[in-house]
Amino acid sequence: MRAILLGILSSAFFSATFIINRVMNVSGTSWAWTASFRFLFALPILFFIVLFRKNLRPLWVEMRKHPLAWLGYGTIAGVGFYSLLSYAAVFSPAWLVAGTWQITILAGLLLSPLFFITLETKSGVKQVRGKIPMRSLLVSLFILTGVICMQLTEAGNITISQFLSGFLPVVIAAFLYPFGNRKMMEVVAGRLDTFQRVLGMAIGSLPVSILLAIYGWTTTGIPTSGQITQGFLLALCSGVIATMTFFFATDLAKNNLSLLGAVEATQAGTMIFTVLGEILFLKGSWPVGVSLIGMIIIMIGMIANSILNRSVPVSKQKKIV
Repeated sequence: MRAILLGILSSAFFSATFIINRVMNVSGTSWAWTASFRFLFALPILFFIVLFRKNLRPLWVEMRKHPLAWLGYGTIAGVGFYSLLSYAAVFSPAWLVAGTWQITILAGLLLSPLFFITLETKSGVKQVRGKIPMRSLLVSLFILTGVICMQLTEAGNITISQFLSGFLPVVIAAFLYPFGNRKMMEVVAGRLDTFQRVLGMAIGSLPVSILLAIYGWTTTGIPTSGQITQGFLLALCSGVIATMTFFFATDLAKNNLSLLGAVEATQAGTMIFTVLGEILFLKGSWPVGVSLIGMIIIMIGMIANSILNRSVPVSKQKKIV
């Protein structure tokens, strides 16, 4: 239950992603600057946290062992997925991007066969490929219907090109985020804590973050002081607090694929917090009609997923290896 509560808490801070993304795009900030800010500003904060905890050396050792993994998976689950969200924010309101992001719940489950688990049997310990938890899959498909409902209203007001530009990037990002996160958990195999892993992934994202910053500079110039402040708040809320809280929750649930899926499902709470934030800070309107029905479906699905996986017995826990 603690892992699920932490997942919900992370979704509250992660909602800053969609709200601040929209604010920065409305103010004229390039989506590339928005994406790079999240990691360029978060990196020194994470560095001093790990330094204060005297855990830099173990991280350095692990990164030297698997440099390509940190660079690849760190980028995928870091600036890679986030640049797609930033790009989508140019075309869609914050609550719509947040609603579409809930596809990550389904994505996390569909990715299960890509990972191996260790089972204790009478004949010894065996490694088997993970299976898709069917109960969680059915609930996730229910949530997906809510996402589709939320999209229907907006789809009637924009062109197909605008819709795809605000929808497809989020769908791709929804698969990249859990994939990169799980692969890094697989690589470190419990040898690093959450703070170290988040810092390592931020470092892995650094080359692409710098390239995005250069692209942002060539297209919109140097950001204003206000935009830089917004970027810092984005990095603090989403890049540091939300990411560390979510990764800590997934670390707690990593021994059980069903519970891990439930933790990833808590990110549906992001949409609720985003709607409230957009109404309070951006003078947005509350979703109505089919969009409101879709939001309610997502909320019900998130609660159902948490209840279904809350009581999974310890004896059925499985370890990702």
